[in-house]
Amino acid sequence: MKLKIAVLAGDGIGPEISREGVKVLNAVARKFGHEFTYQSALCGAAAIDAVGDPFPDETFQLCQQSDAVFFSAVGDPKFDNDPSAKVRPEQGLLAMRKKLGLFANIRPIQTFDCLIHMSPLKDEVVKGADFVCIRELTGGMYFGAKHEDDDMAYDTDIYSRPEIERILKVGFDYALKRNHHLTVVDKANVLASSRLWRKIAKEMEPKYPEVKVDYMYVDNASMRMIMEPRFFDVMVTENTFGDILTDEGSAVTGSMGLLPSASVGSSTPVFEPVHGSWPQAKGLNIANPLAQILSAAMLLEHFDLKAEGALIRKAVQASLDQNVRTPEIQVTGGAKYGTREVGQWIADYISKS
Repeated sequence: MKLKIAVLAGDGIGPEISREGVKVLNAVARKFGHEFTYQSALCGAAAIDAVGDPFPDETFQLCQQSDAVFFSAVGDPKFDNDPSAKVRPEQGLLAMRKKLGLFANIRPIQTFDCLIHMSPLKDEVVKGADFVCIRELTGGMYFGAKHEDDDMAYDTDIYSRPEIERILKVGFDYALKRNHHLTVVDKANVLASSRLWRKIAKEMEPKYPEVKVDYMYVDNASMRMIMEPRFFDVMVTENTFGDILTDEGSAVTGSMGLLPSASVGSSTPVFEPVHGSWPQAKGLNIANPLAQILSAAMLLEHFDLKAEGALIRKAVQASLDQNVRTPEIQVTGGAKYGTREVGQWIADYISKS
């Protein structure tokens, strides 16, 4: 297969983990006889510094012309610490989602047995947790009408029926692929937008008789995720709730550096780790590349390259089992491996398999 991949490395540790992800993709291409070509473009703080726009038109055009976008992370302290900044790196991420029509963010939350001890939860609570969070990406408060002055500010939480129907369909379809259990998360006891979500979900429910559907308020869902994470199979929710719950879910596993994601919709899909740019670690060769590498697996699986994706997952599991890990997840007394070394080990494992 031939794939044209746009590489948006972004800021902070982004370029470092991006290189390891591409290294692993190249190992897969050689192993299976595929042809992957790459073209890089600016986004985030790097793009603001260069052209004043966190998602320049040139980057957008490249994404449109590509089969997939391999994205890493955006963010820089000089913007975080300046509340008066009119342009911010994160606006580039929102613009990319909006312009590419990426309305569904898919985040698998999976535990690794050899890392259970790193979870803040008890082993017996978290062991075996394996669920998918599906977050609506282009609606709600993040994109609704806004106002801000010295005395008043508001963000409008607005959703339309078509927006809700299309993301719920993604949720139901994923439930059919997995264990036929879908949890719709909302705040229907308070918010009008949530009541529309619940109304439409109930209308759609009879079309999927094989799927068991739960309805759960977001505060209850956040508690249940900590108390009983194995309860969930597929969770679907709106943008703001999803942003918070997916970060909570990643913490359940013990490290955000292990979790990939995909954003899909009407245009080019984007594959990225769930963590941020961690600017303090930039250039230190300590960032965990596994989430980026697992995002490469999701990219391949999106194009029905299942054996290729499975081999990447097998290589990642082998690296963990053999303690080839970056510092934040390494066992006490384990050998020292950096970002580059972990990426190379996984690429070599794929080549030798």
